[in-house]
Amino acid sequence: MAVARVTKITSSSTAGFQEAVKSGLSRASKTVRGITGLEIVSQKAKVEKGKIVEYRVTIELTFVLEG
Repeated sequence: MAVARVTKITSSSTAGFQEAVKSGLSRASKTVRGITGLEIVSQKAKVEKGKIVEYRVTIELTFVLEG
């Protein structure tokens, strides 16, 4: 029987929401083993002088616990 855990992370990018998701997953994969899926919980953007300067996403990662 497998047991999974869900953890929430936030990531950002100046290139877009998709890049923010990829960046967050890439970084999490360096320290979290067994990631099996993700869900985008929210998308936000930082605006300066009427333009988007940073895209932010909050992601829930699912991973299988070892042992």
